[in-house]
Amino acid sequence: MAGEKMTVAEKHAVISLSSIMGLRMIGLFMVLPVFALYAQQLSGATPTLIGVAMGIYGLSQALFQIPFGSLSDRLGRKPIILVGLLIFIIGSLLAGFAHSITLMIIGRALQGVGAVGSTILALLADLTREEHRTKSMAIAGMTIGLSFSIAMVLGPVLTKWLAVNSLFFLAAGFGLIGILLLYTSVPTPIDVRWHRDTEPEWNAFFKLLITPDLAKLNIGIFLLHAIFTASFIVIPISLDHFASLSANRQWLVYLPTLLVAFVLAIVCIGMAERKRQLKPYFAAGIVALAIAECLLWLAPTNRLLIITALSLFFAGFSLLEAFLPSLISRTAPITRKGTALGIYSCAQFLGIFMGGVLGGWLYGKFGFLGVYVLCIFLALFWLALTYRMQPPRYLTTQVLRLSPSQQQQWNRIAAKLQLIPGIVEVTLIAEDGLAYLKMERGTAQYPDFIRLKEQLQSESCLGD
Repeated sequence: MAGEKMTVAEKHAVISLSSIMGLRMIGLFMVLPVFALYAQQLSGATPTLIGVAMGIYGLSQALFQIPFGSLSDRLGRKPIILVGLLIFIIGSLLAGFAHSITLMIIGRALQGVGAVGSTILALLADLTREEHRTKSMAIAGMTIGLSFSIAMVLGPVLTKWLAVNSLFFLAAGFGLIGILLLYTSVPTPIDVRWHRDTEPEWNAFFKLLITPDLAKLNIGIFLLHAIFTASFIVIPISLDHFASLSANRQWLVYLPTLLVAFVLAIVCIGMAERKRQLKPYFAAGIVALAIAECLLWLAPTNRLLIITALSLFFAGFSLLEAFLPSLISRTAPITRKGTALGIYSCAQFLGIFMGGVLGGWLYGKFGFLGVYVLCIFLALFWLALTYRMQPPRYLTTQVLRLSPSQQQQWNRIAAKLQLIPGIVEVTLIAEDGLAYLKMERGTAQYPDFIRLKEQLQSESCLGD
Protein backbone atom coordinates (compact mmCIF):
# COMPACT_ATOMS: atom_id res chain seq x y z
CA MET A 1 0.00 0.00 0.00
CA ALA A 2 1.14 3.57 -0.68
CA GLY A 3 1.14 4.49 3.01
CA GLU A 4 3.48 1.68 4.11
CA LYS A 5 6.83 2.66 5.56
CA MET A 6 10.17 1.23 4.50
CA THR A 7 10.89 -2.15 6.03
CA VAL A 8 13.95 -2.81 8.22
CA ALA A 9 15.56 -4.71 5.32
CA GLU A 10 14.96 -1.78 2.96
CA LYS A 11 16.48 0.66 5.46
CA HIS A 12 19.51 -1.60 5.89
CA ALA A 13 19.93 -1.80 2.13
CA VAL A 14 19.68 1.96 1.62
CA ILE A 15 22.09 2.84 4.45
CA SER A 16 24.64 0.15 3.61
CA LEU A 17 24.70 0.72 -0.15
CA SER A 18 24.78 4.51 0.27
CA SER A 19 27.73 4.04 2.66
CA ILE A 20 29.61 1.94 0.10
CA MET A 21 29.06 4.61 -2.56
CA GLY A 22 30.11 7.32 -0.11
CA LEU A 23 33.31 5.55 0.94
CA ARG A 24 34.35 5.04 -2.67
CA MET A 25 33.58 8.68 -3.43
CA ILE A 26 35.68 9.90 -0.49
CA GLY A 27 38.52 7.65 -1.64
CA LEU A 28 38.42 9.16 -5.12
CA PHE A 29 38.03 12.83 -4.19
CA MET A 30 40.01 13.40 -0.98
CA VAL A 31 43.26 13.51 -2.95
CA LEU A 32 41.90 16.07 -5.43
CA PRO A 33 42.71 19.30 -3.51
CA VAL A 34 46.38 18.30 -3.07
CA PHE A 35 46.96 16.12 -6.14
CA ALA A 36 48.42 18.74 -8.50
CA LEU A 37 51.09 19.75 -5.97
CA TYR A 38 51.96 16.14 -5.14
CA ALA A 39 52.08 14.95 -8.77
CA GLN A 40 54.73 17.56 -9.65
CA GLN A 41 57.20 15.47 -7.62
CA LEU A 42 56.66 12.28 -9.65
CA SER A 43 59.25 11.33 -12.23
CA GLY A 44 58.28 12.18 -15.79
CA ALA A 45 55.55 14.59 -14.65
CA THR A 46 54.48 17.35 -17.02
CA PRO A 47 51.44 19.62 -16.63
CA THR A 48 49.60 17.70 -19.35
CA LEU A 49 50.34 14.31 -17.79
CA ILE A 50 49.33 15.62 -14.35
CA GLY A 51 46.01 16.64 -15.89
CA VAL A 52 45.63 13.19 -17.47
CA ALA A 53 46.38 11.54 -14.12
CA MET A 54 43.82 13.71 -12.37
CA GLY A 55 41.03 13.07 -14.88
CA ILE A 56 41.73 9.59 -16.28
CA TYR A 57 39.47 7.88 -13.75
CA GLY A 58 36.57 9.78 -15.33
CA LEU A 59 37.25 8.22 -18.73
CA SER A 60 37.59 4.68 -17.38
CA GLN A 61 34.49 5.10 -15.23
CA ALA A 62 32.46 6.38 -18.21
CA LEU A 63 33.60 3.39 -20.29
CA PHE A 64 32.98 0.69 -17.68
CA GLN A 65 29.94 1.73 -15.62
CA ILE A 66 27.29 0.62 -18.13
CA PRO A 67 29.03 -2.70 -19.01
CA PHE A 68 29.37 -3.44 -15.28
CA GLY A 69 25.66 -2.78 -14.82
CA SER A 70 24.76 -5.06 -17.73
CA LEU A 71 27.02 -7.84 -16.41
CA SER A 72 25.36 -7.60 -13.01
CA ASP A 73 21.99 -8.43 -14.60
CA ARG A 74 23.44 -11.79 -15.68
CA LEU A 75 26.09 -12.59 -13.06
CA GLY A 76 24.53 -11.04 -9.97
CA ARG A 77 24.93 -7.66 -8.29
CA LYS A 78 27.18 -8.57 -5.36
CA PRO A 79 29.84 -10.42 -7.39
CA ILE A 80 30.16 -7.48 -9.80
CA ILE A 81 30.32 -4.93 -6.95
CA LEU A 82 32.98 -7.10 -5.30
CA VAL A 83 35.05 -7.20 -8.51
CA GLY A 84 34.67 -3.44 -8.94
CA LEU A 85 35.77 -2.69 -5.38
CA LEU A 86 38.75 -5.04 -5.71
CA ILE A 87 39.85 -3.25 -8.90
CA PHE A 88 39.41 0.07 -7.08
CA ILE A 89 41.60 -1.21 -4.22
CA ILE A 90 44.31 -2.42 -6.61
CA GLY A 91 44.27 0.94 -8.42
CA SER A 92 44.49 2.83 -5.12
CA LEU A 93 47.46 0.75 -3.95
CA LEU A 94 49.24 1.19 -7.28
CA ALA A 95 48.71 4.98 -7.11
CA GLY A 96 49.98 5.00 -3.52
CA PHE A 97 53.20 3.19 -4.43
CA ALA A 98 53.69 5.11 -7.71
CA HIS A 99 56.94 7.06 -8.09
CA SER A 100 56.33 7.94 -11.74
CA ILE A 101 53.50 9.77 -13.44
CA THR A 102 52.95 6.75 -15.72
CA LEU A 103 52.19 4.40 -12.81
CA MET A 104 50.01 7.10 -11.25
CA ILE A 105 47.96 7.33 -14.45
CA ILE A 106 47.53 3.54 -14.51
CA GLY A 107 46.52 3.50 -10.84
CA ARG A 108 44.00 6.32 -11.29
CA ALA A 109 42.59 4.62 -14.39
CA LEU A 110 42.06 1.41 -12.40
CA GLN A 111 40.29 3.38 -9.67
CA GLY A 112 37.80 4.44 -12.33
CA VAL A 113 37.52 0.95 -13.86
CA GLY A 114 35.96 -0.17 -10.57
CA ALA A 115 32.81 1.61 -11.74
CA VAL A 116 30.19 0.08 -9.48
CA GLY A 117 27.93 3.12 -9.03
CA SER A 118 25.29 1.98 -11.52
CA THR A 119 25.41 -1.58 -10.17
CA ILE A 120 24.93 -0.35 -6.60
CA LEU A 121 21.87 1.63 -7.71
CA ALA A 122 20.52 -1.45 -9.50
CA LEU A 123 20.98 -3.51 -6.31
CA LEU A 124 19.23 -0.75 -4.38
CA ALA A 125 16.34 -1.05 -6.83
CA ASP A 126 16.28 -4.85 -6.31
CA LEU A 127 16.00 -4.37 -2.55
CA THR A 128 13.40 -1.60 -2.39
CA ARG A 129 9.79 -1.42 -3.50
CA GLU A 130 8.79 1.00 -6.25
CA GLU A 131 6.91 3.30 -3.88
CA HIS A 132 10.14 3.87 -1.90
CA ARG A 133 12.50 3.98 -4.88
CA THR A 134 12.58 7.77 -5.25
CA LYS A 135 13.29 8.26 -1.54
CA SER A 136 16.03 5.62 -1.64
CA MET A 137 17.72 7.22 -4.64
CA ALA A 138 17.49 10.64 -3.00
CA ILE A 139 19.27 9.31 0.11
CA ALA A 140 21.99 7.80 -2.09
CA GLY A 141 22.36 11.11 -3.93
CA MET A 142 22.62 13.11 -0.70
CA THR A 143 25.24 10.68 0.56
CA ILE A 144 27.34 11.26 -2.55
CA GLY A 145 27.07 15.04 -2.13
CA LEU A 146 28.01 14.85 1.56
CA SER A 147 30.91 12.50 0.78
CA PHE A 148 32.29 14.97 -1.73
CA SER A 149 32.26 17.77 0.85
CA ILE A 150 33.91 15.54 3.47
CA ALA A 151 36.58 14.45 0.96
CA MET A 152 37.47 18.02 -0.02
CA VAL A 153 38.26 18.84 3.62
CA LEU A 154 39.57 15.45 4.75
CA GLY A 155 42.39 15.18 2.21
CA PRO A 156 44.12 18.49 3.04
CA VAL A 157 43.57 17.99 6.81
CA LEU A 158 45.11 14.52 6.79
CA THR A 159 48.21 15.75 4.97
CA LYS A 160 49.15 17.50 8.24
CA TRP A 161 50.05 14.03 9.57
CA LEU A 162 50.23 11.78 6.50
CA ALA A 163 52.15 11.90 3.25
CA VAL A 164 49.88 12.53 0.25
CA ASN A 165 50.46 9.03 -1.13
CA SER A 166 49.03 7.65 2.13
CA LEU A 167 45.64 9.04 1.04
CA PHE A 168 45.60 6.39 -1.69
CA PHE A 169 46.27 3.67 0.89
CA LEU A 170 43.41 5.08 2.96
CA ALA A 171 41.20 4.89 -0.15
CA ALA A 172 42.12 1.21 -0.46
CA GLY A 173 41.07 0.77 3.17
CA PHE A 174 37.72 2.39 2.39
CA GLY A 175 37.32 -0.14 -0.43
CA LEU A 176 37.90 -3.00 2.02
CA ILE A 177 35.31 -1.54 4.40
CA GLY A 178 32.93 -1.37 1.43
CA ILE A 179 33.43 -5.09 0.76
CA LEU A 180 32.83 -5.84 4.43
CA LEU A 181 29.57 -3.86 4.38
CA LEU A 182 28.52 -5.55 1.15
CA TYR A 183 28.67 -9.03 2.69
CA THR A 184 27.63 -8.25 6.28
CA SER A 185 24.99 -5.53 6.01
CA VAL A 186 23.52 -5.59 2.50
CA PRO A 187 20.69 -8.13 2.07
CA THR A 188 20.91 -10.51 -0.87
CA PRO A 189 18.01 -9.88 -3.29
CA ILE A 190 15.63 -12.73 -3.98
CA ASP A 191 15.00 -11.50 -7.51
CA VAL A 192 17.62 -9.80 -9.69
CA ARG A 193 16.11 -8.11 -12.70
CA TRP A 194 16.52 -5.17 -15.01
CA HIS A 195 15.02 -1.90 -13.71
CA ARG A 196 13.99 0.73 -16.22
CA ASP A 197 14.21 3.52 -13.62
CA THR A 198 17.87 2.84 -12.73
CA GLU A 199 19.43 0.92 -15.65
CA PRO A 200 19.92 1.92 -19.31
CA GLU A 201 18.04 0.42 -22.24
CA TRP A 202 20.35 0.19 -25.22
CA ASN A 203 17.69 0.54 -27.94
CA ALA A 204 16.63 3.91 -26.47
CA PHE A 205 20.17 5.20 -25.90
CA PHE A 206 20.69 7.13 -29.14
CA LYS A 207 17.17 8.58 -29.18
CA LEU A 208 17.59 10.06 -25.71
CA LEU A 209 21.15 11.17 -26.50
CA ILE A 210 19.86 13.55 -29.20
CA THR A 211 16.69 14.69 -27.41
CA PRO A 212 17.27 18.50 -27.24
CA ASP A 213 16.13 19.13 -23.64
CA LEU A 214 18.11 16.18 -22.28
CA ALA A 215 21.14 17.03 -24.45
CA LYS A 216 21.35 20.51 -22.90
CA LEU A 217 21.38 18.99 -19.42
CA ASN A 218 24.02 16.42 -20.40
CA ILE A 219 26.19 19.18 -21.87
CA GLY A 220 25.67 21.05 -18.61
CA ILE A 221 26.98 18.25 -16.37
CA PHE A 222 29.89 17.73 -18.80
CA LEU A 223 30.82 21.42 -18.55
CA LEU A 224 30.36 21.54 -14.77
CA HIS A 225 32.81 18.73 -14.13
CA ALA A 226 35.22 19.93 -16.81
CA ILE A 227 35.33 23.33 -15.08
CA PHE A 228 35.74 21.73 -11.67
CA THR A 229 38.57 19.38 -12.64
CA ALA A 230 40.44 21.97 -14.70
CA SER A 231 40.18 24.45 -11.82
CA PHE A 232 41.79 22.03 -9.39
CA ILE A 233 44.78 21.66 -11.68
CA VAL A 234 45.69 25.24 -10.71
CA ILE A 235 43.89 26.16 -7.47
CA PRO A 236 46.19 24.13 -5.13
CA ILE A 237 49.29 25.41 -6.97
CA SER A 238 48.03 29.00 -6.85
CA LEU A 239 47.30 28.77 -3.11
CA ASP A 240 50.80 27.42 -2.53
CA HIS A 241 52.65 29.90 -4.78
CA PHE A 242 50.73 33.13 -4.23
CA ALA A 243 48.88 32.79 -0.91
CA SER A 244 51.67 30.97 0.98
CA LEU A 245 49.34 28.08 1.84
CA SER A 246 51.17 24.75 1.60
CA ALA A 247 49.20 21.56 0.94
CA ASN A 248 48.79 20.73 4.63
CA ARG A 249 47.44 24.23 5.40
CA GLN A 250 44.97 24.60 2.53
CA TRP A 251 42.22 23.02 4.62
CA LEU A 252 42.11 26.36 6.47
CA VAL A 253 40.60 27.78 3.27
CA TYR A 254 38.55 24.79 2.12
CA LEU A 255 36.76 24.14 5.42
CA PRO A 256 35.12 27.58 5.88
CA THR A 257 34.37 28.00 2.19
CA LEU A 258 32.69 24.60 1.96
CA LEU A 259 30.60 25.36 5.05
CA VAL A 260 29.51 28.72 3.63
CA ALA A 261 28.82 27.10 0.26
CA PHE A 262 26.75 24.34 1.87
CA VAL A 263 24.52 26.86 3.64
CA LEU A 264 24.16 29.01 0.51
CA ALA A 265 23.31 26.01 -1.65
CA ILE A 266 20.69 24.68 0.78
CA VAL A 267 19.03 28.11 1.05
CA CYS A 268 19.03 28.62 -2.73
CA ILE A 269 17.68 25.12 -3.45
CA GLY A 270 14.85 25.66 -0.96
CA MET A 271 13.97 29.07 -2.40
CA ALA A 272 14.13 27.82 -5.99
CA GLU A 273 11.73 24.96 -5.26
CA ARG A 274 9.42 26.99 -3.04
CA LYS A 275 9.13 29.90 -5.48
CA ARG A 276 9.25 27.64 -8.53
CA GLN A 277 12.07 29.72 -10.00
CA LEU A 278 14.58 27.00 -10.67
CA LYS A 279 15.87 28.46 -13.94
CA PRO A 280 17.00 31.83 -12.45
CA TYR A 281 18.78 30.06 -9.57
CA PHE A 282 20.31 27.60 -12.04
CA ALA A 283 21.68 30.51 -14.07
CA ALA A 284 22.89 32.18 -10.86
CA GLY A 285 24.92 29.05 -10.06
CA ILE A 286 26.71 29.33 -13.41
CA VAL A 287 27.33 33.06 -12.88
CA ALA A 288 28.81 32.23 -9.45
CA LEU A 289 31.29 29.84 -11.12
CA ALA A 290 32.32 32.49 -13.66
CA ILE A 291 32.80 35.19 -10.99
CA ALA A 292 34.80 32.76 -8.84
CA GLU A 293 37.14 31.96 -11.72
CA CYS A 294 37.67 35.69 -12.38
CA LEU A 295 38.51 36.39 -8.74
CA LEU A 296 40.89 33.43 -8.48
CA TRP A 297 42.66 34.64 -11.62
CA LEU A 298 42.82 38.36 -10.79
CA ALA A 299 43.45 38.26 -7.02
CA PRO A 300 45.57 35.16 -6.25
CA THR A 301 47.36 36.86 -3.30
CA ASN A 302 44.32 38.34 -1.51
CA ARG A 303 43.11 35.75 1.00
CA LEU A 304 39.76 37.47 1.60
CA LEU A 305 38.98 37.46 -2.12
CA ILE A 306 40.24 33.86 -2.38
CA ILE A 307 37.82 32.79 0.36
CA THR A 308 35.01 34.72 -1.36
CA ALA A 309 35.88 33.12 -4.70
CA LEU A 310 36.02 29.57 -3.34
CA SER A 311 32.75 30.08 -1.43
CA LEU A 312 31.08 31.16 -4.68
CA PHE A 313 32.76 28.31 -6.57
CA PHE A 314 31.65 25.57 -4.18
CA ALA A 315 28.17 27.10 -3.76
CA GLY A 316 27.65 27.27 -7.53
CA PHE A 317 28.99 23.76 -7.99
CA SER A 318 26.79 22.31 -5.20
CA LEU A 319 23.71 24.12 -6.49
CA LEU A 320 24.15 22.89 -10.06
CA GLU A 321 25.14 19.39 -8.93
CA ALA A 322 21.83 19.19 -7.05
CA PHE A 323 19.65 20.68 -9.80
CA LEU A 324 20.91 18.69 -12.79
CA PRO A 325 19.91 15.10 -11.80
CA SER A 326 16.54 16.42 -10.66
CA LEU A 327 16.01 18.06 -14.05
CA ILE A 328 17.04 14.86 -15.85
CA SER A 329 14.44 12.89 -13.86
CA ARG A 330 11.72 15.44 -14.60
CA THR A 331 12.56 15.70 -18.29
CA ALA A 332 13.13 12.03 -19.19
CA PRO A 333 10.21 9.80 -20.18
CA ILE A 334 9.03 7.72 -17.23
CA THR A 335 10.06 4.39 -18.74
CA ARG A 336 13.44 5.66 -19.96
CA LYS A 337 14.68 7.32 -16.77
CA GLY A 338 17.44 4.73 -16.23
CA THR A 339 18.74 5.29 -19.77
CA ALA A 340 18.67 9.07 -19.36
CA LEU A 341 20.57 8.84 -16.07
CA GLY A 342 23.12 6.49 -17.67
CA ILE A 343 23.85 9.00 -20.44
CA TYR A 344 24.01 11.76 -17.83
CA SER A 345 26.59 9.85 -15.76
CA CYS A 346 28.73 9.17 -18.83
CA ALA A 347 28.69 12.89 -19.70
CA GLN A 348 29.69 13.73 -16.11
CA PHE A 349 32.70 11.41 -16.11
CA LEU A 350 33.81 12.44 -19.59
CA GLY A 351 33.73 16.04 -18.36
CA ILE A 352 36.10 15.08 -15.54
CA PHE A 353 38.50 13.54 -18.06
CA MET A 354 38.39 16.40 -20.54
CA GLY A 355 38.73 18.99 -17.78
CA GLY A 356 41.85 17.26 -16.50
CA VAL A 357 43.46 16.89 -19.93
CA LEU A 358 42.62 20.39 -21.19
CA GLY A 359 43.43 22.00 -17.84
CA GLY A 360 46.83 20.31 -17.66
CA TRP A 361 47.71 21.11 -21.26
CA LEU A 362 46.67 24.76 -20.98
CA TYR A 363 48.55 25.19 -17.71
CA GLY A 364 51.69 23.85 -19.37
CA LYS A 365 51.29 26.16 -22.39
CA PHE A 366 49.86 29.36 -20.90
CA GLY A 367 50.10 29.03 -17.12
CA PHE A 368 47.27 30.01 -14.78
CA LEU A 369 45.80 32.38 -17.36
CA GLY A 370 45.07 29.58 -19.83
CA VAL A 371 43.10 27.48 -17.34
CA TYR A 372 41.08 30.34 -15.88
CA VAL A 373 40.18 31.68 -19.34
CA LEU A 374 39.06 28.18 -20.36
CA CYS A 375 36.82 27.86 -17.28
CA ILE A 376 35.33 31.34 -17.74
CA PHE A 377 34.64 30.62 -21.41
CA LEU A 378 32.96 27.28 -20.59
CA ALA A 379 30.81 28.93 -17.90
CA LEU A 380 29.70 31.73 -20.25
CA PHE A 381 28.94 29.24 -23.02
CA TRP A 382 26.83 27.23 -20.57
CA LEU A 383 25.05 30.40 -19.44
CA ALA A 384 24.11 31.16 -23.05
CA LEU A 385 22.85 27.59 -23.44
CA THR A 386 20.82 27.90 -20.24
CA TYR A 387 19.19 31.11 -21.51
CA ARG A 388 17.57 29.01 -24.26
CA MET A 389 16.48 26.29 -21.85
CA GLN A 390 12.76 25.95 -21.20
CA PRO A 391 11.73 26.58 -17.56
CA PRO A 392 11.26 23.14 -15.99
CA ARG A 393 7.85 21.82 -15.05
CA TYR A 394 7.48 20.83 -11.41
CA LEU A 395 6.60 17.20 -11.83
CA THR A 396 6.63 14.17 -9.60
CA THR A 397 6.24 10.46 -10.32
CA GLN A 398 3.75 8.08 -8.74
CA VAL A 399 3.62 4.31 -9.14
CA LEU A 400 0.41 2.30 -8.99
CA ARG A 401 0.44 -1.49 -8.63
CA LEU A 402 -2.26 -3.15 -10.74
CA SER A 403 -3.79 -6.59 -10.44
CA PRO A 404 -4.11 -8.80 -13.55
CA SER A 405 -7.81 -7.92 -13.87
CA GLN A 406 -7.00 -4.22 -13.64
CA GLN A 407 -4.37 -4.56 -16.34
CA GLN A 408 -7.06 -5.96 -18.62
CA GLN A 409 -9.03 -2.77 -17.99
CA TRP A 410 -5.98 -0.59 -18.54
CA ASN A 411 -7.37 1.42 -21.47
CA ARG A 412 -10.34 2.53 -19.39
CA ILE A 413 -8.16 3.26 -16.34
CA ALA A 414 -5.69 5.25 -18.45
CA ALA A 415 -8.52 7.26 -20.00
CA LYS A 416 -9.80 8.18 -16.53
CA LEU A 417 -6.31 9.14 -15.35
CA GLN A 418 -5.68 11.33 -18.39
CA LEU A 419 -8.86 13.28 -17.67
CA ILE A 420 -7.47 14.39 -14.28
CA PRO A 421 -5.85 17.84 -14.61
CA GLY A 422 -2.14 17.81 -13.82
CA ILE A 423 -1.35 14.29 -15.05
CA VAL A 424 0.98 14.64 -18.04
CA GLU A 425 2.15 11.08 -18.71
CA VAL A 426 0.60 7.66 -18.05
CA THR A 427 2.47 4.43 -18.85
CA LEU A 428 1.73 0.77 -18.08
CA ILE A 429 4.59 -1.69 -17.71
CA ALA A 430 2.63 -4.90 -18.12
CA GLU A 431 5.43 -7.31 -17.19
CA ASP A 432 5.83 -5.54 -13.84
CA GLY A 433 2.13 -4.93 -13.24
CA LEU A 434 2.89 -1.25 -12.60
CA ALA A 435 1.48 2.01 -13.88
CA TYR A 436 3.85 4.99 -13.87
CA LEU A 437 2.30 8.45 -13.66
CA LYS A 438 4.14 11.72 -14.18
CA MET A 439 2.12 14.59 -12.72
CA GLU A 440 2.25 18.18 -11.58
CA ARG A 441 3.07 18.45 -7.89
CA GLY A 442 -0.06 18.47 -5.80
CA THR A 443 -2.05 16.37 -8.26
CA ALA A 444 -1.86 13.39 -5.87
CA GLN A 445 -4.08 15.37 -3.49
CA TYR A 446 -6.84 15.95 -6.09
CA PRO A 447 -10.13 14.29 -5.05
CA ASP A 448 -10.57 12.63 -8.47
CA PHE A 449 -7.11 11.05 -8.24
CA ILE A 450 -7.56 9.95 -4.62
CA ARG A 451 -10.92 8.37 -5.45
CA LEU A 452 -9.58 6.48 -8.48
CA LYS A 453 -6.51 5.33 -6.54
CA GLU A 454 -8.68 4.02 -3.69
CA GLN A 455 -10.80 2.14 -6.21
CA LEU A 456 -7.73 0.47 -7.65
CA GLN A 457 -6.36 -0.43 -4.24
CA SER A 458 -9.67 -1.91 -3.09
CA GLU A 459 -10.12 -3.91 -6.31
CA SER A 460 -13.42 -2.09 -6.91
CA CYS A 461 -15.04 -2.44 -10.27
CA LEU A 462 -14.39 0.72 -12.25
CA GLY A 463 -17.59 2.19 -13.56
CA ASP A 464 -17.95 4.59 -16.47
